[in-house]
Amino acid sequence: MRKLLLSFALVGSALMSFAQTDAAARKILNDVSKKYSTYQTIQSDFTLSIQDANKKTHTTNGVMYFNKPKNQYAISLPEQEVISDGKSVWNISKDIKEVQISENENNSNTIGPNNLFNFYQKGYKYVLMPDEKIVRQGNTEWAKVIELSPEDTKTNYFKIKLRINKNNHIQDVTIFDKSSNKYTYTINSLYLGKKFSPQLFTFSKDKFKGYEIVDLR
Repeated sequence: MRKLLLSFALVGSALMSFAQTDAAARKILNDVSKKYSTYQTIQSDFTLSIQDANKKTHTTNGVMYFNKPKNQYAISLPEQEVISDGKSVWNISKDIKEVQISENENNSNTIGPNNLFNFYQKGYKYVLMPDEKIVRQGNTEWAKVIELSPEDTKTNYFKIKLRINKNNHIQDVTIFDKSSNKYTYTINSLYLGKKFSPQLFTFSKDKFKGYEIVDLR
């Protein structure tokens, strides 16, 4: 399960280029960025779906919590938890009872939990694609579709597809790798402005007794 979440930053490869950045796509992304920039805290229920080259799909559900002023986040999945206090990250694998500790990365060129809602602001070229139908909260609506390519040729993915719903919120993010794998993060719900307990972003050894601790800092 740890690999599923780390796929944010580790998936696939090659640069896909567009002749120029699409002005219409830029405007839509700017509007989305402005909206998310006003949110101090976000809680989101999400679905992660991974489709491999053989069209086999693995799907799991989780919850993400973001405290933007302190750059903190927490993610809960059935077999994994990730906690960041803004300085360090605790990656907890429940299946093997292991906790890996690393420094929190603030690299805008990688896609991770700390920048899921604004990773596209720098380092990408993008183009507006035809609208697509989506189902949101049981209703069918049209979503804006933008495809992005990384400017950095060393990145491990070649294309990202964003779908944006009528509320100017990200509906889902699909990352494409050169091995024909697809990683889709669908945002099922957003809860904005909630007050979070500081303990939510604090790792407690007592909660994970018997786990091996691997400190990579």
